[in-house]
Amino acid sequence: MGTRVSSAFDSAAGPPLVVAFEDNTLLPALFGEHDRHMARIEQEVGVTLSSRGNRVSISGDAYAQRVAKTVLRNLYERLERGHEVGPGAVDGAIRMAKADGGRTPRAGEIAIETRKRTITPRSPMQRTYLKALQESDLVFALGPAGTGKTYLAVAMAVSLLTAGRTERIVLSRPAVEAGERLGFLPGDMRDKVDPYLRPLYDALHDMMPADQVMKRLETGEIEVAPLAFMRGRTLSNAFIILDEAQNTTPMQIKMLLTRLGENASMVVTGDLTQIDLPPGERSGLREATKILEGVEGISFVHFTDADVVRHPLVSRMVRAYEAHEAHEQQGVKGSDPTGGTK
Repeated sequence: MGTRVSSAFDSAAGPPLVVAFEDNTLLPALFGEHDRHMARIEQEVGVTLSSRGNRVSISGDAYAQRVAKTVLRNLYERLERGHEVGPGAVDGAIRMAKADGGRTPRAGEIAIETRKRTITPRSPMQRTYLKALQESDLVFALGPAGTGKTYLAVAMAVSLLTAGRTERIVLSRPAVEAGERLGFLPGDMRDKVDPYLRPLYDALHDMMPADQVMKRLETGEIEVAPLAFMRGRTLSNAFIILDEAQNTTPMQIKMLLTRLGENASMVVTGDLTQIDLPPGERSGLREATKILEGVEGISFVHFTDADVVRHPLVSRMVRAYEAHEAHEQQGVKGSDPTGGTK
């Protein structure tokens, strides 16, 4: 794919590993402004990189050399395919190369093509998630914010819609602390619910031109609605996403799950550590995961703080909060019968 690798890297600390790139015009994008991508690879992998002409020399131990070579090659091949390389892509390539032990990725790595961008997994669990989205009619994605649960689901939905493999997208989430008490908010119904559905609109605009988003919203090919609007419907030939499902009640989530119609797929996302239900109310997502675990045709994907792909501080903050909550729960006997925190 335009890279040539010389030198062996099986010894503990061998000679520098040299990678040569055929298309010099891609190197400024590969290295980043002021070589910031190179600096990021050096910092995260533990190598020293130096470039001369179309060659990059990698110094470090054998494992680090292998990881850095894989990162550079994957980013270069991404540029060859016409895709941009930014800080997120660099961090993702580093994360994936480390998880694979620096080995060359399997041919045909999973990717989602949309009108505005190509989305590839940035963590091993994201790769598992994308595979589940392709193979299962119902997928539960559980884990902290910033792991790509909703973003990747919307990307898959948009890809299927533009390819003609589904007729419509239905995006839903509970509004106003899952109780969906919208009457006291100003404006008409759309004004009331739009603030709670904004993250879904944002993801759509990341995948499609704005005029296409508006056109498909007007024709009904894309529907964004609070969970209460799903009652009594049968959702066929659709890709359905229920976001923030930890804030559903058992009756609400059962209602939506049983709306699944012919030629339809559904993704349910949520974070069981962020339940905002009123005291005494059980989380429908928590209950559903217990009841449906092991049912054929349903996939469960569990993300952790290690899969957070936002700013590195997000991952550290998630770990800090989890440690704090674990400390507070020490000495507490039994489980919370309301399903609130444990």
